[in-house]
Amino acid sequence: MERREFIRTLLMLSAAAFLPWNGLIGAAEGAAAADLAVCRGAPPEKATRAAVEALGGMRRFVGPGDVVVVKPNIGWDRAPEFGANTHPRVVAEVVRLCREAGAKRVRVMDNPVADPQRCYRHSGIAEAAARAGGEVVFMEERRFREVRLSGLGLRSWPVYRDVLEADKVINLPVAKTHGSSVLTLGMKNWMGAAGGWRGRMHLRLHESIVDLALLIRPALVVLDATRIMVANGPQGGALGDVRRLDTVVAGTDQVAVDAFAAALFGLRPQDVPYIALAQQAGLGRMELKGRVRHLSL
Repeated sequence: MERREFIRTLLMLSAAAFLPWNGLIGAAEGAAAADLAVCRGAPPEKATRAAVEALGGMRRFVGPGDVVVVKPNIGWDRAPEFGANTHPRVVAEVVRLCREAGAKRVRVMDNPVADPQRCYRHSGIAEAAARAGGEVVFMEERRFREVRLSGLGLRSWPVYRDVLEADKVINLPVAKTHGSSVLTLGMKNWMGAAGGWRGRMHLRLHESIVDLALLIRPALVVLDATRIMVANGPQGGALGDVRRLDTVVAGTDQVAVDAFAAALFGLRPQDVPYIALAQQAGLGRMELKGRVRHLSL
């Protein structure tokens, strides 16, 4: 990402806070070619829908009869306001959009760090996803399958079979700081599709993140930045760790989504090693010029 584009991204996010919210106001930067949509505004479900619609709508990504896996971050036993997990209203809206597009099944799942029952419940995601028509799935150890990886950090690793076998996968991360990986964004969220001992991944964490991202290619990424955790990530636990941005980012390029999200923290994508490594591996491009459509509610 060029310095000019980086600064422009920060200015757009600041200015969006002062735009009127009495309708959808679109500022398209290369709108015809945009493969990244950024919507600022509340409530979360409207921002989510607007961002996806700006890319052509969910029917571009999900077809009738598809079995879809939606992969939010449900890693921690935290209520929504603490920003440790994907916002339940963002998750619910993505489930609704998939159902409206004709999906046969929409399965919502993660492999939490903390107790899964508590994480699913206290995050609000289990209830919200079920009400929207999703199937809430708790991962079972027997359904992880050892698969060969690219070998940047890992030669093979157990990955959840349902993620591998779904017709479509939608990545639904939350934006947070992270003590080991600098930030946890879209590509880092794939660690919640993996089993095994994560401590081994941390030996070459950035390379391992890219290994998983090379394996799991989502039809769509919807990044929740309605509130971001700016300190003490990834678990947090204090409201002072959270900054409200009322922003949702949707895109088809995993690298571009994470590159844009890094700017929300005042960072360049190069400051987050796995983003630069992912570009080097051919997963996508950090350069955003002419690719972003900015919207406000």
